[in-house]
Amino acid sequence: MNLLGAQRTGLELRTQRAAQLMQRWARRTGLLSGQAHQRYLFTDAMAVCTLLSLARQTGEEQYLELATRLVNAVHFTLGRHREDDWREGWLSGLSERGASAHPTWGGLRIGKPLAERRWDDAPDEQLEWERDGQYLHYLTRWMHALDQLARLTQQPRYNVWARELAAVAWAAFNVQPGRTGGRQLVWKMSIDLSRPLVETMGQSDAVDGLITCVQLQATAVALHASAEGPSLTEERAGFAALAQTPSTHDPLELGSLLTHAWRVTQLQKAGARFDPGLLPSLLSSALEGLAHYAQQNALHRPALSRMAFRELGLAIGLHALERLSAREPSRDTAPLVEALSPATLLGSEIDAFWLDAAHREAASWREQLDLNEVTLATSLCPQGYLELAEVS
Repeated sequence: MNLLGAQRTGLELRTQRAAQLMQRWARRTGLLSGQAHQRYLFTDAMAVCTLLSLARQTGEEQYLELATRLVNAVHFTLGRHREDDWREGWLSGLSERGASAHPTWGGLRIGKPLAERRWDDAPDEQLEWERDGQYLHYLTRWMHALDQLARLTQQPRYNVWARELAAVAWAAFNVQPGRTGGRQLVWKMSIDLSRPLVETMGQSDAVDGLITCVQLQATAVALHASAEGPSLTEERAGFAALAQTPSTHDPLELGSLLTHAWRVTQLQKAGARFDPGLLPSLLSSALEGLAHYAQQNALHRPALSRMAFRELGLAIGLHALERLSAREPSRDTAPLVEALSPATLLGSEIDAFWLDAAHREAASWREQLDLNEVTLATSLCPQGYLELAEVS
């Protein structure tokens, strides 16, 4: 078999494994079964993009239909108050008819198992991880998923919903916590977006918000939908004013840095403008973080002591780096891309480790089964997440 044939066979196998993972997840969470829907915004955002990958790779309509069904399920479940809440209906307060036209106007819940912290409860840092609310970095992932669906189907309403969510998110998360402090993006808001639950600012939230706004604006222009929905001019400028490239050694965050860099590269090629220093800054931070991460020797630990979805988040970013390395870089990014390129091999190593059935028997895998399976599927078939679908 020649090299091209081997590559094609490898891609087919990865696509097949991703499809198997997604079908199991879809049955388990209610999309392909009569079970009650189990929705979690981070996982569902990745799942939409992966289903779009499968639709593009296989040409099978079922995956596009499933992605659309998932979007509706997320909006109907996470766009509404919890069943154990005294409040009812949509987070936006809209009627059923109004919410069907604007399902993201109130934001979207995370989908955590516990109710949000009451206003008179003392904060508990550990317990807060299990409590519901809204995260900005989950909302931006959902904006990206909606936008990818808009691009693939060329149906502007998904992009409009994403822009409406961006406007809501900027208005809610952009706060001034102290009397003398400047404005910042808080990390976690209450379900109804009325109060901060965690006032710490996410390191990459502003950069993520900026890149996402630029992407949504570009899609709106391409789909001739700019006149409908928010323009995001104010939101884009606001995110840009707060944007700072984070320094991180966390594998999931490192993957996000590389994914952001690839999105910036694609948007710039399509004519979008960013601060000239943004892309080199993202790559430089990723290079520094990867060097530190390599020193920790984390990928040589047993499966029981590893967090699969965080490693697979890095693998997805490294698959973005593969695409970035295949492009002719600019003079200011060429040395950084060259220095980063050897790390691309780690992406396939991470995939192979978690494809091993023995490693997926570990409690660390089974305890977060939905998130881990979807993230593995995304890493195996990342096109729908990484490649901005062209609009004809």
